[in-house]
Amino acid sequence: MTDQNGAQPLLEMRGINTHYGAVHILKDVDLAIYPGELVCLLGGNASGKSTTLKTLLGMVEPSSGEVVLDGEVVNGKPTSYLVERGVTMVPENRRLFKRLSVLENLELGAYLRNDRDGIDEDLERVYDMFPRVKERLNQKSGTLSGGEQQMVAMGRALMARPRVLLMDEPSMGLAPALVQTNFELIQQIHQEGVAIFMVEQNANMALSIADRGWVLQTGRVVLDDTADKLLANPDLRASYLGEG
Repeated sequence: MTDQNGAQPLLEMRGINTHYGAVHILKDVDLAIYPGELVCLLGGNASGKSTTLKTLLGMVEPSSGEVVLDGEVVNGKPTSYLVERGVTMVPENRRLFKRLSVLENLELGAYLRNDRDGIDEDLERVYDMFPRVKERLNQKSGTLSGGEQQMVAMGRALMARPRVLLMDEPSMGLAPALVQTNFELIQQIHQEGVAIFMVEQNANMALSIADRGWVLQTGRVVLDDTADKLLANPDLRASYLGEG
C-alpha cells in the first residue's frame, strides 16, 4: 500500500482480526499511517478503538492479519521492540507515576536510550514546548492539574524520540477550556514531523486538526476518508457530531 506520493506506510494493519476469548473485537481492519501525518480513529464506546491501539503496540496479539512497522511484520514482538523502533503511546488518563517528580516521569520516557547528550537536548525541547512543565520539574506529578499531567504525558512520550505517536483519548478528563489548548499542542508536535495516530471521542476537534480519519463501528471500519470529507459527511455528522 502506498499513498498518492508513492510513500510507504510507517505503521499499518493488514486484515486484522482480534478476539478476547470467544468475542470478536476487530474484524478485518485495514489501517495505514504514513510518515508525518496526523490521523484519527473515531467511534463510540465498545467500537474497538482501544483494542486497535493495543494491537498496534503489541499489547494484544491479533488472531489473524499483520501489524507492519516500516515494512516489517511485528506480530508477536514485545512492546519494547516497537518502542525502540519509534512507536510510542500517550495512554488514556495520562497514567503518570504520580509519586515521582515531573522530571523523573519525563526521564522514564527515555528508558531505552543511553545517549545522555541527546536525552538532555530532548528535555530542553520538551521544556520549550511545554514551559509550564519546566516550572514544575521537582513537583510530584500527582499534584498537577489534568492539563499539566497531559503535557507531562506528551513530553514523556516525546523523550522516546517517536516516529509515530499513538494517543488514546487525549481530551478525556480535561476541563473544556483546556481541550482547545491540548489539541493545539498535538498540532505543534505534528508540525515537528512526528506522525500521530489519535483515538478520540471528540470527533469535531480531532477532525479539525487531522489529515485523515477512520470511523470504527463494532470492530469494523465503516468510513475512511480525508478529515475534510468526514467532517462534511452527513452520516458522520448525525452519528458522532450530534447533528441531523
